[in-house]
Formats: sequence, C-alpha cells, structure tokens
Amino acid sequence: MRAQKERRPQPLRREGPLGWIEAARGRLIAVAQARPRERGRHPRYPPAPTGETLYVIGDIHGRADCLAQAHAQIDRDARAGDSRTLEIYLGDYVDRGPDSKAVLDLVAARARSRRVVTLRGNHETAMEAFLAGRLPFSAWRPLGGAETLLSYGLAPAELRCVDGPRREEFAERLPDEHRRLLAGLAAFHRVGDYCFVHAGIRPGVSLDCQDLADLTGVRAEFLTSDEDFGFVVVHGHSAVEQVDFRRNRINLDTGAYVSNRLSVLRIDRAGAALLAREAS
Repeated sequence: MRAQKERRPQPLRREGPLGWIEAARGRLIAVAQARPRERGRHPRYPPAPTGETLYVIGDIHGRADCLAQAHAQIDRDARAGDSRTLEIYLGDYVDRGPDSKAVLDLVAARARSRRVVTLRGNHETAMEAFLAGRLPFSAWRPLGGAETLLSYGLAPAELRCVDGPRREEFAERLPDEHRRLLAGLAAFHRVGDYCFVHAGIRPGVSLDCQDLADLTGVRAEFLTSDEDFGFVVVHGHSAVEQVDFRRNRINLDTGAYVSNRLSVLRIDRAGAALLAREAS
C-alpha cells in the first residue's frame, strides 16, 4: 500500500483583525531568549514579607476564560494557607484575545473583595491613547485593538470604515468602573525583595527615575542584563514558551492569548514558585 504523502499545515493568513496570531506563535519561543537559561532548577528566591502570600498574574490579553481559571486556582490555594494574600496583575489586560471587556470586569470585581494591585501595560496605554485621540485606530489595530472594540459591542462593519470606528462610541460603551481601573493602574510595585512591573526596568537607572515607556515597553536592554537590581524583578511583556526563571528576574508572560496558558506565581515564606494547574 502506497504511503500517503504528509500534508503540511497551511500557514495562517495575515489578513483581518487576527492576523497577528501567525507572528505571535513564532515569537513565543524566540522572544526573550537572548541568553541561555540557567540549567536545572530555578534559582532560590527570597521569601515574601512575614505573614504575606503574593499571587502574581501574567499578561492576560483578553483571555477571560484563562483569568477565571487562574482565580479559581488562587482561591483553592489561598484557602489552604494561613497568611494574608495580595494579588498583583502585571498588565496587558486588553487586546488580542476575544474578551477584553470581560477581563476588566473580572479584575474590577476582584478588586472589590480582595487586596489587589493592578499594573499598567503598554496595551492599556494604547487603548487610552486611542480614547484620547492621540493614537489612530490604524496604529492600535495591529496591537489587537479590533478585538478589544468588538468585545465592547462595536459592530464589525465599523472597524472596516475608512476612518476607523468612532472613539466617541467606544467611550460611551466604556463603563465608569473600567475608567477608574485604568486611571488607577500603577507603574510598578515593590514588596520586600521583589519589584513587580509590566515590561522591566532600564539597567543602571534607579527605580524612582525609571521612565514609564521603559517600565511598560523595555526589552533587550533589560532581558540581556546580568545586573543585580537589588531586588528580583517579576515582569511580563516579552512572551516565552515557559516561565523564565533568572537570577535577577522572572518572566511570567506565557502568551495566554495564543498558548491558552496564563501563569500564576506564588511568593510566600518559601520563596517563589509557579502555582500548579489542575490536571485537565
């Protein structure tokens, strides 16, 4: 019997609002791997302040389903502990995935009943810039802005208009609670021997003198640095296939919008470790 010729999968087309997926799949492994990963077990990290347990959530990008699962993980884990908990969100709640509005709903609801710190990502800055008229839709769309607008109920036909959708209509659909959440996003957050930030920090610059553009967008200078920052930087922004544990930083962005994996880091008296997912 003649062997069938192997059929190679066809590459995704780059057309339409989901055209970024093809490029994102290829970057997941390559981005942020600028130098070899430490072999074996990840470094030993310092403990959280006495009596505290921190849960750190990586880039969500419109994946409300992944966030709901992460919340369930945290709730199960926190019930087994005896310390105060703090949830820290590393930013990039919106764009690319299908449910940006639902993600902000979940984060806002979480903040009403728990101790929460929400950090600013570059995608929130882009969304606000569009609302303020500083960024045209043609510049936001490649970042996943079309998916965000669709999640708020804008019609697909509006996204195809020559001038793009009306920002006024988006503004009318944006709940006040979402506005308050966006306005309250922090640039970074320090707890004990850790600094939490969306993208990273510029080496050689003190934390108080960091530029917001670097905190939300730095890549190569930070990712390739061996500098001892005086704390462990926990960040996202640069997608990796697996959580990247380095001596001076931990990268939690595992590309949930395309990998279906939203990573959660627990930091307690034993140090830092990934929160295990339930077997599916």
